[in-house]
Amino acid sequence: MFKFEFMRTAFMVGGLLAVIIPLIGVVVVFKRMSMIGDALSHVSLSGIAIGLIVNVNPLLGAIVMSLIAAISIEFIQKRFGKYSELAIAIIMSFGIGLSAILLGFVSNPANFNSFLFGSIVAIGGTDNMLAVILSIVVIAASLYFYREFFFIAFDETSAHLSGISVNRMNLIFMILTAITVSVASRIVGALIVSSLMVLPTACAMQVGKSYKSTMLYAVAFSLLFVWGGLASSYYLDLAPGGTIVMTGVVVLVLLLLYKSITRSIRKL
Repeated sequence: MFKFEFMRTAFMVGGLLAVIIPLIGVVVVFKRMSMIGDALSHVSLSGIAIGLIVNVNPLLGAIVMSLIAAISIEFIQKRFGKYSELAIAIIMSFGIGLSAILLGFVSNPANFNSFLFGSIVAIGGTDNMLAVILSIVVIAASLYFYREFFFIAFDETSAHLSGISVNRMNLIFMILTAITVSVASRIVGALIVSSLMVLPTACAMQVGKSYKSTMLYAVAFSLLFVWGGLASSYYLDLAPGGTIVMTGVVVLVLLLLYKSITRSIRKL
């Protein structure tokens, strides 16, 4: 398997993304914003369409639209109060609708399919560099703002009392999320990105005992899904993106079954 350069590249880039996406995903899930990956990726599609229509780099269009969407989500959440989760649904609906309209003006819709589903085994030199730069940015931000992200993930009131500028940190986190989703989706497809943002965290929550351990477990599960999915797709001749996602789903189901069985045994 590793005699092929495309597989070595897929394992390397996939490993980098498997580390950084859960770092965002854990905070996203604890903030009850699990669908933000899907919402931003759909809005990014409209950015790609705009880029193709006006003849500029589609990735630039995707990043700009993702940033606008992320800031809009933060703004709308404040207006809806306890129904703040509606913000993500509203932005997702906007992204789907706008993308559907703009798609009719694009002569070659293949870019849409590659952005949604991607191909982790067909990435090139530019994608490799993007993955490395994105990894450095996300890891550095996650370490530097570790305390702040922890507070805004669980209790914004306590964060404010601790002297943290909640609005500023929420804005920084949303910008980081938008850039991660748009750039990573360009590399491997939105399907993998949105799945790696949620599935590893869901698995980690079954075994982690603290915020830190949950984050470490999420990264470990993410690496398992990506590398295990790539290996399975190679030997079973399956689509790599779908195999990575299904590997995550299977592991989560097994963990839930295991916990359910052990809980039942303890009650006996």
